Amino acid sequence: MPDRSKGLSRAREIYLNRSQRARQLKAQGKKVLGYPCVYVPLEIITALDFVPYRTCGDIKEPVTEADRALPTAFCPVMRSCLDCALKAKDDFLDGVVTTHSCDPQEKTSHVWESYIEYPYFHFIDVPGTVRPESVEYYKGQLDDFRKTLESFVGKELSTDRLKAAIGLYNQQRSLVRELYELTKSAPPLISGTEIVEVVKALMSLPVSEGNELLAEVISEVKERTDGPERKPARLFVWTASLDDVDIMQMLEARANVVIDDSCGGLRAYRTDVKLADDPLDGLAHYYLEEITCARTFREATIGETSKDYAKDLQSRFGYLRRFIKEWNVNGVILLLVRYCDPFAFEMPALKDYFDSLGIPSTYIEYDYTRGALAPLRTRVEAFIETIA
Repeated sequence: MPDRSKGLSRAREIYLNRSQRARQLKAQGKKVLGYPCVYVPLEIITALDFVPYRTCGDIKEPVTEADRALPTAFCPVMRSCLDCALKAKDDFLDGVVTTHSCDPQEKTSHVWESYIEYPYFHFIDVPGTVRPESVEYYKGQLDDFRKTLESFVGKELSTDRLKAAIGLYNQQRSLVRELYELTKSAPPLISGTEIVEVVKALMSLPVSEGNELLAEVISEVKERTDGPERKPARLFVWTASLDDVDIMQMLEARANVVIDDSCGGLRAYRTDVKLADDPLDGLAHYYLEEITCARTFREATIGETSKDYAKDLQSRFGYLRRFIKEWNVNGVILLLVRYCDPFAFEMPALKDYFDSLGIPSTYIEYDYTRGALAPLRTRVEAFIETIA
């Protein structure tokens, strides 16, 4: 492998030992809150001087302990997250914040709370639509979260501190988008595998440290001469979560993955939080409306009584057109984790949408284990043969 300079090397080190920095901060007296989903408003956590830490599954770790709490025919990502928690891999956490981003996470949240006694545990209910009344309800949920966290830490959250935290996270979102801009060239200046390492490192660090890391990586990537080689296909990957380099390396064996829409990639950074007099208004709008997850239903016209399929596709997936055009994509991987119903239900319509754009796509399902990578590789290579 080529030598890495400071930024990429540091990102990889953090990726390989994610909890190290959080444990150091814990030893220094900081409180660390875990969160398993991008729907958790990190700005509130940071503004109250907690360190947010994304809890993830591990495809290398066989699920054993979670078998006593969750059925086998269940979201393998949430099974893996719970399994890691039951094995005390995140034993430094002072609490966990979960959301109703999907039914498996909602069910797992309550099991998680009952099996492990944290000093703090909070569940945020997330509406499934983006109607005005849904945003108002969700703002109330965020306000409840703020109040319980204030009670836990023993201090109130000022508007100025929350706005400052929003500014830091908007800076991070802007830097991540700048990082993805570096994949537009042919060949891209940074690989999909390296981006996974960088983004997962961000989810393991306080926001200011993450922003410093991003600035280092972007500067390094722009100057290096040993970037990825040009490969026959330029792929876009649409999936629930893509946070493991083994999966990305498999996808990149014969292709350049230049853009993604995943919770381990661009999904949480695609737009900014709009500042308002009440910052909770901006947060409620952003987390409910701007994060484009399959779990949220988006009507082409609110209150419509009849469907226009083309308009419906545009309202749900129209933002993807820019990805295809600007990143010069010539193939799409629709990667589904087994038993993920929200994303599975989107697959037929999403394939229709890409067909309407004239972009070939393939749907592949796997079970979030290392054993699934070999047959997955065969499917990906067969698809690349048809487009390259």
